[in-house]
Amino acid sequence: MSRIAKNPIKISKDVECNYSNGIFSAKGKLGHLEISVNSNYNININTDEIKVVPLNENNNDPNWGTTRAIIANIVNGVTNGFSKTLELNGTGYRASVSGSKLKLELGYSHDINFEIPSDVKIECPKQNIIKLTSINKEKLGAAAAKIRSFRKPEPFKGKGIKYVDEYIFRKEGKKK
Repeated sequence: MSRIAKNPIKISKDVECNYSNGIFSAKGKLGHLEISVNSNYNININTDEIKVVPLNENNNDPNWGTTRAIIANIVNGVTNGFSKTLELNGTGYRASVSGSKLKLELGYSHDINFEIPSDVKIECPKQNIIKLTSINKEKLGAAAAKIRSFRKPEPFKGKGIKYVDEYIFRKEGKKK
């Protein structure tokens, strides 16, 4: 039995939650999100908390905790939002935002133009820092992973794109 799934999700007063016809929706100060919920579960919404309840009592389905976590991320996203920060390490590595494209100079013979997803905001406070913010945690993580995949950090010099809180394990070079 899942321990996470049994915990209620706390909601603040400025969030409107609704569940009807298998679709959970939340509206907060940052925006509006909705998701279709698995038909094996029911969502009970009270004034200050949300509970995910399985329809059958002896439920050993691993999706119970996952469903609860996704709903908690939606509620957290419309109230606080999510953010990730990427850092470019390497000589001549630069990032800049122009319109709806992120221009990356990563030491290749060409620049990489990344099309910014519609509900993700990207800004570059410095040339080697990329800040991503969104209310949707899934799309934020996918965009950050895609940007990181253009030049993953390598273990010898540490050049590449990495998360700010990520530690790159360094390897020793060749011995003579």
